Amino acid sequence: MNVILIAVISLGAIALISAAILYVASKKFAVYEDPRIAQVGEVLPQANCGGCGYPGCSGFADACVKADSLEGKLCPVGGQDVMTKIAEILGLDAAASEPMVAVVRCNGTCANRPRLNQYDGAMSCAIAASLYSGETGCSYGCLGCGDCVVACQFDAIHMNPETGLPEVDEAKCTACGACVKACPKNIIEIRPQGKKSRRIYVQCVNKDKGGVARKACTVACIGCGKCVKVCPFDAITLESNLAYIDPNKCKSCRKCVEVCPQDTIIELNFPPRKPKVEGETPAATPKKVVAAAKATEVPVKVVESSKAPEVSATETPKTEA
Repeated sequence: MNVILIAVISLGAIALISAAILYVASKKFAVYEDPRIAQVGEVLPQANCGGCGYPGCSGFADACVKADSLEGKLCPVGGQDVMTKIAEILGLDAAASEPMVAVVRCNGTCANRPRLNQYDGAMSCAIAASLYSGETGCSYGCLGCGDCVVACQFDAIHMNPETGLPEVDEAKCTACGACVKACPKNIIEIRPQGKKSRRIYVQCVNKDKGGVARKACTVACIGCGKCVKVCPFDAITLESNLAYIDPNKCKSCRKCVEVCPQDTIIELNFPPRKPKVEGETPAATPKKVVAAAKATEVPVKVVESSKAPEVSATETPKTEA
């Protein structure tokens, strides 16, 4: 009986001493956490997509609390509404951010880019890219296995069975960048959505010389530089036989679209262009357009004859009274 009592007392004493040690250690080595981090975390969508540039929503919340300004910080999933709530919690100003969207910079459809072989391996762009350059003559274009579709957590990107290319649903896309990271060919880019969702960009990433690129794809950029020369805002650069449009400099004048001989530059969600009248500029006034239309009419040639009109045998010639 005494042995049992001694064992219980000993264990109790050990537990009491251990608890005291742990209490002192927790107080001495305690790490203070700003309670606002938890408040910001509750506002965030907890998608943990990494589109903000931080490791998950908790990392983004910590960065927002420690920052003196929210400029340059954006939750792509929550958007401006979430950033406004975070600003209210932290007592900061919510910087207005431009909506972004994922853009597929490849137009190598089945019609534009003929297949030279058939891939019969695992349906993964990462695996296919590590094995060879692809089923077509373009080693830069989309492989069509759909790694971007699998990576998207918001069901915003799907493969088009007719074209063999991924298509982005702007209404669902949060510009988290998961599809960009998943693409081994780097053909997907996060660009500003643009006013009224209007965007102009070069839908090609082929860096081969003009003749080689055109042979591989009928709508490939051939690096002719016409778009660079016609752009009045210096928004287009030409590097490694490939043109690129800077979305921050582009003013959507669409002059580059008109001069591109390959139809490589894409204009999205713009109103249809007015039909041009031959010999007139697009800025012609209505009067000029009407005058030009009249000028194109086929004139009726009137032939005057000096001969007297013929009189038939049955007709009696009229005489003056």
